[in-house]
Amino acid sequence: MTEELRTSGDQRRSQLLRGALDICLLALIAERPRYGYEFVEALTDCGLELVSEGSIYPLLARMERAGLVESYRAPSSSGGPPRKYYRMTRAGGVELTRGRTAWLDFTAQVNEILTTTEPPTGGNTKP
Repeated sequence: MTEELRTSGDQRRSQLLRGALDICLLALIAERPRYGYEFVEALTDCGLELVSEGSIYPLLARMERAGLVESYRAPSSSGGPPRKYYRMTRAGGVELTRGRTAWLDFTAQVNEILTTTEPPTGGNTKP
């Protein structure tokens, strides 16, 4: 694969993820309260290595201001300073349910288009 195609693919993945990252974070919090770096680890483990702490913290702050999550401090298991953990609120649970439904509906519609349309033959995409 050429570097240009790889970069284009990464950019597309990044754009797709940007639209779903808040729901992904809520889903991870629904499993258990987490601190910042745990989100990066969990997303990377799922193949979403494009996400950094720098993109997670502002989103968590927005979600906290919106009342979807709340934070608290707890001692670090490694003996370091206390960590800021995030847990879901009732409103966050409602938003997660709505977000999952919207994502599943959206991806079903996109999948329908991508799996039922035929690519042009001969490489000519002009009508």
